[in-house]
Amino acid sequence: MVFAPRWLVGEDTFRPPWFHRNVMSEYMGLIEGAYDAKTAGEGGFVPGGGSLHNMMSAHGPDRATFDKASAAELKPQKIDDGLAFMFETRWPVTLTEQAAGAGHLQTGYDGVWQGLERHYRR
Repeated sequence: MVFAPRWLVGEDTFRPPWFHRNVMSEYMGLIEGAYDAKTAGEGGFVPGGGSLHNMMSAHGPDRATFDKASAAELKPQKIDDGLAFMFETRWPVTLTEQAAGAGHLQTGYDGVWQGLERHYRR
């Protein structure tokens, strides 16, 4: 799928993708600009970057995006500053030895969720 420019118009709802798990594996990449569920910049999701979330791996917006979206006024908003894509498959994806040992891998990726509070209980 492609995340191209679009309008977010849902009323009284959290608009970025929520924190979730899938039964399929997702590989997401950013071609240009910014992605609305991740903070850009140092340590963030930058153009040319990608993320892999194999089946049942919890993932979602980072803490900064969650806080910003939770406080935003819920009026129509156009997202037009980025171009991202996602591939999904029912199979787990494994990295090549070269990719797993690449020096440009982002370490501490799960740190973006530190400090998120649980708002709902079972």
